[in-house]
Amino acid sequence: MTAFTVTLVLVVAAAGLLRWRRPAWYWLTFGITFAALRVLVRYASVMDACGLTVPAPRWRLAFARMTNRPVPESRPPRILRVRPTRTGLVLRLKLRPGQDAFDIAAASDRLRHSFSMYGVTSRELRSGVIELRMTGYDVLKRVQMPAKADTRPMRVPVALREDGSIHYRDYRAIPHALTLGATESGKSVYQRNLVAGLAPMDVALVGIDCKQGVELFPLARRFSALADNPDTAAELLDALVALMEDVYQLIRAEQRITADVPDAEIAADIWDLPDHLRPTPIVVLVDEVAELALFATKEEEKRRDRIITALVRLAQLGRAAGIYLEVCGQRFGSELGKGITMLRAQLTGRTAHRVNDETSANMAFGDISPDAVLAAIQIPAEMRGIAIAGDSTGGWHRIRAPHTSLRQAANICNRYADRAPELPELAPFRPALTGTAADPAPLSKTAPVTA
Repeated sequence: MTAFTVTLVLVVAAAGLLRWRRPAWYWLTFGITFAALRVLVRYASVMDACGLTVPAPRWRLAFARMTNRPVPESRPPRILRVRPTRTGLVLRLKLRPGQDAFDIAAASDRLRHSFSMYGVTSRELRSGVIELRMTGYDVLKRVQMPAKADTRPMRVPVALREDGSIHYRDYRAIPHALTLGATESGKSVYQRNLVAGLAPMDVALVGIDCKQGVELFPLARRFSALADNPDTAAELLDALVALMEDVYQLIRAEQRITADVPDAEIAADIWDLPDHLRPTPIVVLVDEVAELALFATKEEEKRRDRIITALVRLAQLGRAAGIYLEVCGQRFGSELGKGITMLRAQLTGRTAHRVNDETSANMAFGDISPDAVLAAIQIPAEMRGIAIAGDSTGGWHRIRAPHTSLRQAANICNRYADRAPELPELAPFRPALTGTAADPAPLSKTAPVTA
């Protein structure tokens, strides 16, 4: 009996230590079993307390009256499957007649407390079938990306969602995106993860960094073009617009519109072209977009209008030509001038880290979801990297990218430097890498082209 007591005390102490120091390990060793038992035992009573049950059908009530049997109890949604994951549990529920997916979503916070889980989210898989994802611990406190990710061309895993799933940046589904965040909010780390994920892919990276290139120049070996000031950025964007027009001419020439070609084979974008003719897709990363929109003189105002016009044209027409925009900034508001709201309307993907004002959050999510605006302005300053990600469908998630230092991102870009395509149209803007700390290499249009 003494040995059993000692063993039990040691197990309880080990479980408490793991839950405190290594919540992920605790979940995999003890938490899954306890949580599954807790959910299955409490399920019927919790659903009834949360108002997620429906009365028994009339024929059962009539049968009970005829046979003098007790009245059947109300029925909760039927559990189709319980699946444990590395971060929580996934319940697949079949709704009863009269129930709605919104009822489950509205009760998610009460379900979280009742089942003693860290978080509960729901989504509708198909009519009448709901997936309830429960997390057993704070997965965003110490982000650990899963070892396996569903990577595809132009699809990058960049962050972890609060329900334990991976947040992907899919350029084929959402061509253009806007990323906002105040200083020290984690926006640069998110951008590094994006560049590091794109580096191994067959894609050309184009950067515009008006902070004299301090954010993107360390990653320059993987970039096909870089601009470090508004003047160079204007010329680079004009070159991208000209390149886009050339790609459209290529698509027109290869559409194969003849009577003997099925409609499905008619080319409408670069992904419909044969592999040997398909141009390299281009991802344009714009850091500190406000620097491109500010002006103090008449000449700078003309340059600003030229830049914003080019960005809007790329956002409106670039998708079919394989040109995708990733616009980042600390501040994004209508006071930046004409064309800004037009540009915002074309940026389908929205990601907002901690912002200093509600206006920026409204520019990100005001036309998508008021709840996302409220969640964005409530991000605490000490939680760097936490962000709200949404899209034009109205759905949004709380995400956090794993910490990636500038050195780590630079190492990845250096490793895949041979994948940086040399585009003749952008050759004048290819970054020069022949410089030292005492004599930094310029990123201007006249910079020498590396071999």
